[in-house]
Amino acid sequence: MDKIASLLIVVVLAALAAGLIAKGWRSRLKRQASLGQLPDVPELLSPAVLVTEGQYVATTTAGDWLDRIAVHGLGFRGNAEVSVHPEGVLFDRTGTGPLFVPAGAVSDCHSANGMAGKFVEKDGLVVLSWMLGERELDTGFRTRHASDKQPLLEALEDLISAAPQADADSGK
Repeated sequence: MDKIASLLIVVVLAALAAGLIAKGWRSRLKRQASLGQLPDVPELLSPAVLVTEGQYVATTTAGDWLDRIAVHGLGFRGNAEVSVHPEGVLFDRTGTGPLFVPAGAVSDCHSANGMAGKFVEKDGLVVLSWMLGERELDTGFRTRHASDKQPLLEALEDLISAAPQADADSGK
């Protein structure tokens, strides 16, 4: 009888914990509803400068790597392919919609040890900082092969340095 009572207590506590987690996620969704819509993927993208596979880690508020962005499925980890185009960066995420970051919205890129519950070796993640409306976000990506990380960072840096030039050429 003691084993059954202990089992019931554990089940009730687990259900309570799951309920509280779900309530917290719903509250996060409500708080972030004003974030706005993600940019649409352009119908015609120029050929990619670089394409690599890996893991989309998450998108968080810039500088606060524990504050996952819940809306649009940006807070969920999953396999993805990232491609860098002159128009921007495309994260083709498995199991959810693609994330396109226009070149003009990209503000920085760097490597990091981890974010949002994913911690790896020193500088094992590529982090892309970008603006969505008035909010700066960080998106983490881990390349499948370590040798792909540096070319990805270089392609992102080239995109950042070319973006102001493209805006100046278009008269903006």
